[in-house]
Amino acid sequence: MHGKNSASAAADRYDVVILGSGMAGGMLGAVLARNGVKTLILDAGTHPRFAVGESTIPYTSGMARLIAKRYDVPELKALSNYKGTIEEISPNCGQKQNFGFVYHREGQPQNSQEINQLVVPIDLRTETHLFRQDVDAHLFHVALRYGAEARLATRVTEIDIDPDEGAVLRTEHGEEFRASYVVDGSGFRSPLAEKFDLRETPTRARTHSRCLFTHMIGVKPFDDSPTAQPHDQPSPWHHGTLHHVFDGGWLWVIPFDNHDKARNPLCSVGLTLDPRKYPKGDTPPEQEFEDFLKRFPEIAWQFEEAKAVRPWVSTGRLQYSAKTVVGDRYCLTSHAAGFIDALYSRGLANTLELVNALGWRLIAASRDGDWSKERFAYVEALQQGLFDFHDDLVYSSFVGFGHYELWNAVNRTWMLGTMSGNMMVEDAYYRYSETGDPDVFLEAERSGNPGSPLPISETFVRLGTLTRELCEAVEAGTVEPGVAAARIHEYIQKEVDFIAHADKFGLPENRCFNMTRERMDAAEQWSLTQAPPEIGKRMLNAARGMALAKEAEAGDGSADY
Repeated sequence: MHGKNSASAAADRYDVVILGSGMAGGMLGAVLARNGVKTLILDAGTHPRFAVGESTIPYTSGMARLIAKRYDVPELKALSNYKGTIEEISPNCGQKQNFGFVYHREGQPQNSQEINQLVVPIDLRTETHLFRQDVDAHLFHVALRYGAEARLATRVTEIDIDPDEGAVLRTEHGEEFRASYVVDGSGFRSPLAEKFDLRETPTRARTHSRCLFTHMIGVKPFDDSPTAQPHDQPSPWHHGTLHHVFDGGWLWVIPFDNHDKARNPLCSVGLTLDPRKYPKGDTPPEQEFEDFLKRFPEIAWQFEEAKAVRPWVSTGRLQYSAKTVVGDRYCLTSHAAGFIDALYSRGLANTLELVNALGWRLIAASRDGDWSKERFAYVEALQQGLFDFHDDLVYSSFVGFGHYELWNAVNRTWMLGTMSGNMMVEDAYYRYSETGDPDVFLEAERSGNPGSPLPISETFVRLGTLTRELCEAVEAGTVEPGVAAARIHEYIQKEVDFIAHADKFGLPENRCFNMTRERMDAAEQWSLTQAPPEIGKRMLNAARGMALAKEAEAGDGSADY
C-alpha cells in the first residue's frame, strides 16, 4: 500500500470505480450511488468541458425516463424531453423536432425532391440538442449528491487486477485506490484497453470516416436560404438536426438557439468525410472547411456570417473497436469500448442502454459479492451488438451517399429502426410501471439479437442485413445502386410486418415521414387487427406508456410542450 495505514486503505476501498465523468460515468455513478454502491469516479479532465454527441433521439429520451424510474433517480427524468431539459438542467440546450437530410451533388444545383425528414411526433415529445458541457456537469453533480466520490484532474497510469480480490488503480500523483470492479467509460485511450491489449487491429468496422468539428456563432437557418424555398418537408429544418449529405460524407448542423427561450447563440457544426475519398492532409481544419464550402456553395450560404468560437478539432479515422469488453472484475463501456460515427445520434442511446444493463448487475454484485465475469456476459454481447448494428447502418449510409436513390432507401432502414427501438423502450417502461417486475428487462435480454433496436423481430434484423449486403455489392460493383434501392423498397413493402402501412412507407416517393395524430390512431388500429401478436401487444403498451409519461410530466411541470 506504499506506506498507507490500514484506516486509509479501508477508506480508499470502493465497490466500483468508474473511469470517466462524462455522460456515461455521471449517469452510472448516480444510479449506483443512489442504490447504495460505494462508487468513485476518476477523470483526467475537469468540468465544464466541450463534448460532441449533442443530439437525442426518442430512444435516448425514453431510456432516460426508464432508468430514472427503474433506479429511482428522478433527476434523470428531465432528460426525457426538451422542456424538462431546458428548465431543470440547462437553458443552453436547443430543441429537436426532426431529423433532416438534404442531399447535394457537387457542381450541381440541389434537387428539391432529394430531401428526407423524420419528424418527432409532437404529441409524444420534443427531443433536445444537448449543450454537453452543461448536461455532463449536471449528471456528474447528481452522482455526487447521491454520495459518489470523485477525483477530477486525476490520470490513472496503472491498473492491477486480481480476479479474486479486485483492482488496484494508481494515478500519476501517486494516489492509490482499490475497488471490487472497474467500469472504463473513458474513451479511445482506455487504460484497460491498453493494459489488456483489447483493441482490434485493424478494427472490424466497415465504416471509414474522419471528422472536423467546432461550435460556431452566426450560422443562419437553412430554411431562409434560396435553396430551401421549394422544399416540401413537414417541419422547418432549423427546428431539428440538419444533415447535409453528399458523396463521401455528411455535415451536421445542431443549433442551440432554435426556440423562444434560447440563451445560447452557439451552433454545433461537424464535417464528416470518408478518408478514402477525402484523405487527411496537412491543411488546417478551418481551411479544409472553407475549401469544402467553396465546392458546395448552397451549403456555404448557411455559413456566410459564421465564426468558430473554439478551436477546430480534426480527427483521424474515427472507427475503433475492442476484441472483448468484459473481463475479470472490469468492463469497457461507451467510447472506451468502440466508436463508429456520430451519424444518427446513436452514441448517447447506446450509452444509456449500457447503463441500464450494467446498473442492476453492479448493484447486485455489491450486495452478494458475485463479481464473476459470467454475471456480466450479456454486457459483452450487448456492447458488441450495438457496435455491429450501428456499423452496418452507417456503412450502408456512406455507400448510399454516392447515389440518392440508394440513400433514399437506406434512410428507410434507419427510420424503421429508430421508430421500432422507441416502441421497445416505451413498452418496457409501461410494463415496468404497471408491475414493478424487473423481469421485463431480462425478457428483452433473452430475446436474442442483442444490440438490435427491435430484437424480437427477425424481419427487422433481416432488413438491416439485407441493406448492408446490397450496399457491399454496390461498393464492389456487382449490383447497380438503383437495383439495390429497389430491393430494399420491395422488402419494406412486401415483407416488413412490424410497422403499420409498410406498403406506403416503402414507396420511394414518400421521402418524409410525419407521425401525425391520425397516423398514430391508424397505427393503434393496425396493432389491434393486423399486426403479429407480439408486435401488436408491444405497440399498444408503448402507446399506453407514452400516455402515462405525458400525464406524469404534465403533473410535475415537465410536460413536453
